Amino acid sequence: MIQMMDYSNEPCRDILCVDVKSFFASVEAVERKQHPLKAKIAVVSKPDNNGGLVLAASPLVKKLYGIKTGTRVYEIPKNASIEIVEPRMALYVKRNLEIVELFKQFVADEDLHVYSIDESFLDVTHSHGLFGTTEEIARKIQYLIWKKMKLVVTIGIGDNPLLAKLALDHDAKRNPDSNYIAHWHYESVPETIWNITPMKDFWGIGSRTEKNLQRIGIHSIYDLSQFDVKKLKKRFGVIGEQLFFHSHGIDRTRLSDSFTPRETSFSKNQILNRDYIEKHEVEIVIREMAEENAMRLRKHHLTAGLVKLGIGYSKDVIERGFSHQILIEQTDSSKKLVEGLLLIFKRYYNYFPVRVVNVTFGKISHKSSLQLSLFEATETLINQEDLDQTIDSIRKKYGYTSVLHASSLAHGGMAIQRDKLLGGHRAGTENG
Repeated sequence: MIQMMDYSNEPCRDILCVDVKSFFASVEAVERKQHPLKAKIAVVSKPDNNGGLVLAASPLVKKLYGIKTGTRVYEIPKNASIEIVEPRMALYVKRNLEIVELFKQFVADEDLHVYSIDESFLDVTHSHGLFGTTEEIARKIQYLIWKKMKLVVTIGIGDNPLLAKLALDHDAKRNPDSNYIAHWHYESVPETIWNITPMKDFWGIGSRTEKNLQRIGIHSIYDLSQFDVKKLKKRFGVIGEQLFFHSHGIDRTRLSDSFTPRETSFSKNQILNRDYIEKHEVEIVIREMAEENAMRLRKHHLTAGLVKLGIGYSKDVIERGFSHQILIEQTDSSKKLVEGLLLIFKRYYNYFPVRVVNVTFGKISHKSSLQLSLFEATETLINQEDLDQTIDSIRKKYGYTSVLHASSLAHGGMAIQRDKLLGGHRAGTENG
């Protein structure tokens, strides 16, 4: 007997997942007065390096040459008539902000979630009175972005964010005959979600998770949906339970419920350019990011009383990572802030490959004088503060990388690279 879910109590909203087709490459095509679907462009990081990576390829390049994100420069056919361009992240960010402003014509801020630079979720449940049916809203968005920016967007429509995202990735993007719009709903789960192959292409399942599922006899999304959820949870924890419900199209996320902190926080996020497998390399990055955040605190004459560390493991690891925070004495000292973050890291790190690091300072307050400590001599604190201020003044005059720890020059350090980049890549300019 086929195991089906009762969807009567599940949230049923009108969610759009909107993606700009081959965003970086399409923006570059438009800048060159070319149609994004007819251009032959590849955006390549470090094009002069044989190991440089393709960040985006126009749809025609993908179709003709099989080139996709992650393709190496040496894998591009030498005789292919492809225009190779360097990334201009500042330009892409600008276009993204223009698109987001357009989205805000259709939904309130709390019903908009910008998922990435080229992909956003919109909850249009309350927009029908002004803009028509869900399908009509989707087509209006497509039309306006094309009219104003000459960019082609694909749209997945679903009863929740998961269904909308799956509709986008597995249907809308691949189906020009439907004008790049696809609908996936609870009632269509057997014909849609259960037919997604291979398993590693499914939301939340990478190569490693796929192999772990296969070891217990799960070889398809259908198999996953029919498996005993209690056994999945016992084997994989909360992730196993989540995958089970996802295989039935169930996602209880509501965009407007996203958490908004009541107090200001300072945060930096770094997606590493490879999986970091050495503990000391991750510690270097944490230290660098903490010091950059601490500079911002001192610039605005603020202190932090809380440090939070988020670590995201490699996509090929079933463990997602961790996020923890601890209270500290109110401070703007780089040394104290770094110590707090490294304490969290050493306490919770499980020696999995790391790909994402997030450093956040919370409980922000204005600094009125030297922050005295019960545990350190006043003279020590004054010397440390003088040192921080001296380093800040040198960096302000000559750039952040003018003063670095020796560890930042070691393998794994990201400060020098991050100083030159925007969004992890060459910033560029509209005219560059």
